[in-house]
Amino acid sequence: MNIYVSNLSFHTTDEDLKTMFSKFGEVTSVKIIFDKVTNRSRGFGFIEMSKEEEGQEAIKMLNNKDIQGRLLSVSVAKVRDNSSYGSKSRW
Repeated sequence: MNIYVSNLSFHTTDEDLKTMFSKFGEVTSVKIIFDKVTNRSRGFGFIEMSKEEEGQEAIKMLNNKDIQGRLLSVSVAKVRDNSSYGSKSRW
């Protein structure tokens, strides 16, 4: 299960997220997204958990939880549709 986490503190690390989510089950990957120019966290990331039910429990327990002074927003990650990515409408 792929989980989207936003409103992260700029000081939150991949290891912080792994520790947080590991309380609910096996975390297979963690990725905080960084700005390419400034190399600073953009305040969101993705967690992949091996079991759907563990991911759902993590979402339930961590959504709106205060972590490092920020209320996390935790939800199921949406699949990105690349078919229209970067395309321009012509009217």
